[in-house]
Amino acid sequence: MPHDHDHPHSVLPPEPALRIKALETILTQKGLIDPAALDEIIDTYQNRIGPQNGAKVVAKMWVDADFRADMLNDPMPRLREMGLYGRQGEHMVIVENTSEVHNVVVCTLCSCYPWPLLGLPPGWYKSDAYRARVVREPRAVLAEFGLSLAEDQKLRVWDSTAEIRYLVAPERPKGSENMSEDELIALVTRDSMIGTAILPEVSA
Repeated sequence: MPHDHDHPHSVLPPEPALRIKALETILTQKGLIDPAALDEIIDTYQNRIGPQNGAKVVAKMWVDADFRADMLNDPMPRLREMGLYGRQGEHMVIVENTSEVHNVVVCTLCSCYPWPLLGLPPGWYKSDAYRARVVREPRAVLAEFGLSLAEDQKLRVWDSTAEIRYLVAPERPKGSENMSEDELIALVTRDSMIGTAILPEVSA
């Protein structure tokens, strides 16, 4: 069958970023989206929310023992106080990495993810390969992220759902003992709060 060059998808460029821009242009021309509103939503989740909110929670857990205890027991009251709740984050559970236990998060059914704390999920988190493999062979998957755990370190995989979403509190890096809370926030990465990375030691 000959290819229909008049079919809408045939005129879209192959590169993902260009395809998105082309689709946005088409939808704008049809009056189906407001570019300004779309830019605001993307900016909110990529920059103003993003992983920065989660990093603030983790850093505060490192410096405030009472806050840490509350977050590990039931984080929702504190998160509501901080304004860090809402759609995709109605019921959070925070799990803590230690020298004995490492945690990693997945959503095997779709891509449930704590948007209020981490922003938009990365593409790999939504991929079929990650969702299927990390529950079967988590150490192998983490190794592909460059993370090799000690053989005697326990590994726990947490499966997010529409009702419960998980955030990993990574271990505080060695060498950060004299850093301020704001400085600690800058150390925390998105992947460390999913569990596919650990935070490196801070150089003197």
